[in-house]
Amino acid sequence: MDVSKILVIEDSEEIVDAITIALKIRWPQSKTISTDRGEEGIELVEKENPDVVILDIGLPDINGFEVLKQIRLFSEVPVMILTVRRDESEIVKGLELGADEYVIKPFKQLELLSRIRAITRRHCHLDEDSSILIGDLYFSPSSRTISRAGESISLTRTECIILAKLLANKGKVVNHTSLAEEIWGNDYPDASSALKVYIRRLRNKIEPDPSHPRYILTKSGLGYLFSDTA
Repeated sequence: MDVSKILVIEDSEEIVDAITIALKIRWPQSKTISTDRGEEGIELVEKENPDVVILDIGLPDINGFEVLKQIRLFSEVPVMILTVRRDESEIVKGLELGADEYVIKPFKQLELLSRIRAITRRHCHLDEDSSILIGDLYFSPSSRTISRAGESISLTRTECIILAKLLANKGKVVNHTSLAEEIWGNDYPDASSALKVYIRRLRNKIEPDPSHPRYILTKSGLGYLFSDTA
């Protein structure tokens, strides 16, 4: 998938320039919009409808996490977080708030481009018109929703991919590497921590008792399994 419009919310001109150059090399026809203010960034997401947002956490006006929260109130645009913080809790927080990806500064241009390609091509690998019965739930990949007793529960792009992958291998363990490659295109050291966040969010949405899951089971040291008795 080509990327035609990218919004960069970052207060370092040097980093904005590096991102812009990398994007122009990979996607010559692309347009890069940038701002160093979070408030303006939120407005630009609504006004410009970008294909992807690259978001710095340390902004001069408001925290990048707050920017992400505001974006997720009205948009499912893929968001990549840029951060200098290697603290796992910070990364987990970003993913829980709806980020699709994160890159730690300093980063290599090829890594950045690879991650952007991954988050813009993500989609559920099931037929658009298919819907799957899971116990008392209906999973609709095309609308990215789970329905129960007339109530519709929205899934993020990444949650949808994970659920589709687990369902395609129902009753079998799907290892961390396989899930990471399905989501990001490759495995990387922090992928297992990110997967734990997404699995927890999925359980909170579909399990009757998330602390005692009956659908999505953890196989310690191996991966996750969607129960074939569900």
